Amino acid sequence: MSLAEHLATGATTIARAWEVTRADGLRLGFTDHDRDLAFEGVEFRAGAGLSARALEQVTGLAVDNSEAVGALRDAGLTERDIMAGRYDGACLRIWEVNWADTAQRRVIFRGSLGEITRAGGAFRAELRGLSEPLGQQGGRVYHAACAAVLGDGACKVDLDAPGYSAQAQIVSVTGGQDFTFAPLDAVAQGWFAQGRLVVLDGQAAGLVGHIREDRDAGGMRRIALWDAIRATLAVGDLVRLEVGCDKQAETCRLKFDNLLNFRGFPDIPGEDWLMAYPKAGQPNDGGARRG
Repeated sequence: MSLAEHLATGATTIARAWEVTRADGLRLGFTDHDRDLAFEGVEFRAGAGLSARALEQVTGLAVDNSEAVGALRDAGLTERDIMAGRYDGACLRIWEVNWADTAQRRVIFRGSLGEITRAGGAFRAELRGLSEPLGQQGGRVYHAACAAVLGDGACKVDLDAPGYSAQAQIVSVTGGQDFTFAPLDAVAQGWFAQGRLVVLDGQAAGLVGHIREDRDAGGMRRIALWDAIRATLAVGDLVRLEVGCDKQAETCRLKFDNLLNFRGFPDIPGEDWLMAYPKAGQPNDGGARRG
């Protein structure tokens, strides 16, 4: 019997099952049934306190709208991980399944988790359908700065190349945002500014921070992030520091020797040129104006 035939009987044994796949590859399963279910290599645990508003699914390219609501009481779904951002953008599949015969099932939602909020020991997560990316702006933007991400397929810089990254142990950390390391004599201060800090071990392993400042401080190396890492960091935790890029053509040429892959337009006229008007004795030829 198929799921459609089961539903046509009028006496159904239907539950919902959720599979969440985080960016680090961890797969977790939950169900609103009162017993655990298992299929497709995933164990869907009961008692996670998950529920969902009715899925609004329409034809065409409109974005599906829904929301997941749950209590933070499952061993695999902790407030610490949610607050650390480990579930941001996680892939999500939701099944409608006959709990008496799990072979009878169908996928009713496929997408990702959006904004997650918490209050009173519970969380709310926005569900984003597969059509969500279609609402994002596409195409290239014409401006002086490079549009590529350092190390991606457009940039092509190898961040594993010598001098572009370094590993160091935390000597001190304040608020998950200000770090002190032993001297990094191989690279000059400022080298990692606008780069990334990737935590390699400890409770915050896998989390990433974006570097605001890189400088020497009393013989030590001080790294400050734009935003704090939202997990516990301890002295001795190992991190990877990745070189930074300010998206300027001169930096691309001198720091990375990568000008052929620069994805900006450094010679595009600025707004002051667009507002300029002809004056006697001052040719308006688009060149740099001096004096």
